[in-house]
Amino acid sequence: MPPESAVSLAPVPAIVDLEELYKTRPPAFGHDMLKLFGFDPNYVNLNHGAVGSLPLPVRAACDNWTTEIEANPDKFIKYEALHLVNHARERIAQLIGADVDECVIVNNTSHGLVTVLRNFSFREGDVLIGANTTYGSVSKELKYFGDIPPHPTVLSYNVHFPTTQETIVEEFRQFIQKVREEHDDIHQNRTFIAMIDSITSHPGVLMPWKEMVAICRGAGVYSVVDAAHSIGQELDINLSEAKPDFWVSNCHKWLYAKRGCAVLYVPKRNQHIIKSPIPTPVEYHSPQDEDYKGPQEFVKLFEWTGTIDLVPHISPNAALDFRAWLGGEHKINEYTRKLAIEGGKYLAERFGTSLLDPEGSFTLSMVNVELPMPGEIQETTEVLALIRDTLYLKWNVSAAFFRHNKKWWVRCSAQIYNELSDFHVVADALEDAAAKVIEFSAGRTH
Repeated sequence: MPPESAVSLAPVPAIVDLEELYKTRPPAFGHDMLKLFGFDPNYVNLNHGAVGSLPLPVRAACDNWTTEIEANPDKFIKYEALHLVNHARERIAQLIGADVDECVIVNNTSHGLVTVLRNFSFREGDVLIGANTTYGSVSKELKYFGDIPPHPTVLSYNVHFPTTQETIVEEFRQFIQKVREEHDDIHQNRTFIAMIDSITSHPGVLMPWKEMVAICRGAGVYSVVDAAHSIGQELDINLSEAKPDFWVSNCHKWLYAKRGCAVLYVPKRNQHIIKSPIPTPVEYHSPQDEDYKGPQEFVKLFEWTGTIDLVPHISPNAALDFRAWLGGEHKINEYTRKLAIEGGKYLAERFGTSLLDPEGSFTLSMVNVELPMPGEIQETTEVLALIRDTLYLKWNVSAAFFRHNKKWWVRCSAQIYNELSDFHVVADALEDAAAKVIEFSAGRTH
């Protein structure tokens, strides 16, 4: 007998006829929209921002592509896949305000950021800048570069919430100026790179990243924007106007594409830096080649980097079709932002705590609320596991939780399938988890 599953499984959803579906009116936002997602009916999801949630119409389109691939893999990969991926690039480029030949598809944001960093030829004295809010694996990547020859200097810019957009911009300006003054060399040959979040993960807040990019540009610092949460949540991005040096965003989070899929944007002025994707493709042009006539074109480098499931890279086509049927970017985000703000206010009142962003200037579709737990409780493996197990296994709900600036917080993602009542359910679970943590911590101190 196989072991009993620890997670209740949702029934396999019925096949969706996309042609017929898109002739009808979409369901109303809220719980009526759950019929278009494959969730366990007893599951409450306020953590869409973590890994995304695939709508059934997008899943149906992906299943159709999978069927077509498996019918004749060689033919599909050689004759069909590139056309579909290029169409996805075209549609994404239009959405983010970029030239299509400045956009390629990669597996996820971390992959794209690492690709950028590993294409720089660092020298001793070069400077890499992260932040205390930089995503965990990205922060570790910066440290890794500092650990290996030629050991570039790794620095951290710290931001502590609550704060204001204006304060962040001014403190970042002063920080960059100080870094240039203290680390510049007489020949000005050093490379300076700043990792900037467009929307941080913990806490989940919109940063003034366009202003921060402009500061970097004026100081001769490369701006690498971790935009993992942007596409599908942040409106009117317009990269051609913002002019970051590099920008990467997941399509499988807020855009509803299939995991894993992200867009890597590299403006033409910087494409000479990207000599190879990871892994290096057969299309790479090496100066050691007898017929070398210069580097390969940026887009062509990323067309084939080895055998993978190409359906996620094609899936933005289906995701954008689905979003258009729902009413488009502004309609979707108007609902999710309003719900995030309402839900956050409810939780803060329920817990008797505070909102991280009471004015709403940092809030899009993720809201951050202080948990009813003493800030002195440290973020240990045991505490994190206790909260996680209480939410996921006992209550069958999900929300992100973290410690920032000596307080514990919950980050709730509002989606088109959520209603305010979901915040009520998650509040019950969080209160239970907080009580367990307080009891556990009290026992540890005696």
